[in-house]
Amino acid sequence: MKSTMSQITRRAGAALAGVALAASVAGGSAAAADKPTIRFGVPTWTGVTVKSEVAAQILEHMGFATKQTTASPAVALNTIKSDELDIYLGGWMPTEKDMIDPLVEKNQAKVLTTNISNAIMGIAVPEYVWEAGVKTEADLDKFADKFNNKIYGIEAGSGFNQSIKSAIENDRHGLGDWQLIPSSTSGMLAQVDRKIRKNEWIVFLGWEPHWMNIRFDIKYLKAVGEPKIAETTSDVLTVANVKLGERHPNVEKFFSQYVVRKDEQSKWVLDHGQKDIEAEKVAADWIANNLDRVAEFLDGVKARDGRPAIEAVKAAVGS
Repeated sequence: MKSTMSQITRRAGAALAGVALAASVAGGSAAAADKPTIRFGVPTWTGVTVKSEVAAQILEHMGFATKQTTASPAVALNTIKSDELDIYLGGWMPTEKDMIDPLVEKNQAKVLTTNISNAIMGIAVPEYVWEAGVKTEADLDKFADKFNNKIYGIEAGSGFNQSIKSAIENDRHGLGDWQLIPSSTSGMLAQVDRKIRKNEWIVFLGWEPHWMNIRFDIKYLKAVGEPKIAETTSDVLTVANVKLGERHPNVEKFFSQYVVRKDEQSKWVLDHGQKDIEAEKVAADWIANNLDRVAEFLDGVKARDGRPAIEAVKAAVGS
């Protein structure tokens, strides 16, 4: 299993080097070596990358070591099952329902909380288009000429592209003479940017959390009737090793309270994914500037030395 994963060893390597140096110079201090390690499974998704980094830094301030392992959802979940990982913050539902539910039912993993609620994917327009009267899927064809009868999608073959294509093929809401324009996500958003800069009309596939919701003033169209063209909401679950609470009850309590707002994660995606700021810096800056939110995550949680965890965090960030 381990050979199937690319391991991020920034912390692990530094910790081992530090322990070896301390032992040789100071006669073998065991404090660092004794730190329990909390093991994360992290998919290659910008939002989950930063969300995991924020949690990892908080845990380190509490006196734990952390290790982040890059893994697909399936590998991360199966590695939690085999007790090689402790936590996974990317449990998108309902997409991963068939992977997560069987593990929970067999007591091979457990869900601690929903760390993002009501994540959105749907048909979006600039706010000025929405204000002009395009507020539902059924409004699109009334303004077909302004949109040039085009809906901009993402990568060819994606599920939501197929939903839009099906709506066109079935002339749903009069869209039979419309055209789906598939593109890479970056290409689609570049087109959105160009259109908005010129105050031109465009309709496209959008989702939240994502930096587009910060960079652009956009609105999501309401579905009218069934089937919906491309409107859905998702929750993102925190999935844990069933042994985590027994081993580290304060860690499990923290994760059960680690609930992120969509606007927070969108900002993380903007900073790390668009501005190319390292995840470590994005997380460190966010923690230092949002200690009130960190205090909510750590309500009733103790650090390893017995202090309230929020006091340990404040001391670590110099507040």
